[in-house]
Amino acid sequence: MFRILFLLFIIIPIIEIALLIQVSDVIGGFATIALVVLTAIVGAKMVKQQGIGALQNAQTQMAQGQMPAKELFTGICVIIAGVLLLTPGIMTDVFGLLLLTPAIRNKLAAGLASQATVRMSAGMQQGPSPYAQQPHSMRDQQQTEQPTTIDGEFERKD
Repeated sequence: MFRILFLLFIIIPIIEIALLIQVSDVIGGFATIALVVLTAIVGAKMVKQQGIGALQNAQTQMAQGQMPAKELFTGICVIIAGVLLLTPGIMTDVFGLLLLTPAIRNKLAAGLASQATVRMSAGMQQGPSPYAQQPHSMRDQQQTEQPTTIDGEFERKD
């Protein structure tokens, strides 16, 4: 955990400052500032557009009774991209724009899904899952053993 925090708070700002200095040497100081501000404005518009689209898609899938896993992942990527694009710097803007690209997001999702599948299958070897499919007779037997609760309303008349 310390390494991750070290990377986030020390190394990345040093790289950003070095990149900003190099870019300002090539295109000038005011042009570099304009570039950073422009990427923040364009990024904010793209984040808003893609975020609303992901939210609408997620609501549509939930209304159809489906799990919106892809839309949730898209929403997380859009939020991270928004933070990266609003952070001043060249490198963070590039990573933010890459996260807003659907092709990159799909490859990232596929890579994470393959890792999650491997971890899940390794966890399954430890013992039976309570969510594993059972024959109907076992489910019926388990349901009859549990007490039945009847919900209702009453009015007290004294």
